[in-house]
Amino acid sequence: MPFDFIRFLKASRPSDTIDVSQPEQRKLYIDFTEVRGNTVVTELFEHITEVYPDEPTCNLFTGHIGCGKSTELLKLKAQLEEIGFYTIYFASSEDLELADVDIGDVLLAIARRISQGLEELQLPPAQGLRGLLTRTTDLLQTEFNLTEVEVGIPKSETLPQVGVKANSEGFSLGVGIGKITAKAKGDTQLRQKLNQFLGPQKNELIQAINKELIQPAIELLKQQNKQGLVIIVDNLDRIDATRKSWDRPQQEYLFIDQAEFLQKFQCHMVYTMPLALRFCDEYGRLMARYPDSPKLLPMVRLKDKNRQDCPHYL
Repeated sequence: MPFDFIRFLKASRPSDTIDVSQPEQRKLYIDFTEVRGNTVVTELFEHITEVYPDEPTCNLFTGHIGCGKSTELLKLKAQLEEIGFYTIYFASSEDLELADVDIGDVLLAIARRISQGLEELQLPPAQGLRGLLTRTTDLLQTEFNLTEVEVGIPKSETLPQVGVKANSEGFSLGVGIGKITAKAKGDTQLRQKLNQFLGPQKNELIQAINKELIQPAIELLKQQNKQGLVIIVDNLDRIDATRKSWDRPQQEYLFIDQAEFLQKFQCHMVYTMPLALRFCDEYGRLMARYPDSPKLLPMVRLKDKNRQDCPHYL
């Protein structure tokens, strides 16, 4: 067979993520565990499946951008699914404006992805989240004079019953939240107003997610002989190192100041974290806020301490 250079070029593009659950992509995966010098993904797997299988956990996962975190997280997802864990993976950059992230943005993105990921389970209507969605919709339509068409959600008095799965009107919780996050992502003023509105309601939002999505889902999963629910939030390590209006670095604000809320979900959570936080002055505070230290995925070593090539790994 002649060498297909274009196919080789596409297959070896470093910006692409390899999903080992796909047979065609699995052939391209190389296990660099020996090269990296640690078994961090195995540690994550065992922490969830063996140490705390029936308790909520929160793990931070970090490393240089482009070192293979997304590929390893997709491998973790595949391994968890093989032994019966229902796993939802998503790239948060699809929902968030990474230059301007607030905790409300993150919670909404998680709510949306959990709702979409659980559609097949036929969960009962989420009344608490419906109320929050209608109040948020009213805010967008009154404060910014947006029409129903612009927001993409009917007014509260005409909003159909909101369930996890689309109802007869074709409306679902995930769709509704997705329309809000999409609108906010591209509008700075709207995003700020939305976060001012959601900020005081963080606890209410998380309680609703736990009570109406996560807990019923885990009960149904257990009935189906599943092991539990795992949520993997990727690309939060890519949020910009900008400062908030009160001069607080955005990365420290989210992962240190808001650590309590990132850990309140009643399931297994894995977040990618900016590597810069490993070297910030407040790293000690960060470690004190979480039960376990962040897991670091090392780069692939090409040379030894004497600057000699490592032929065993090349």
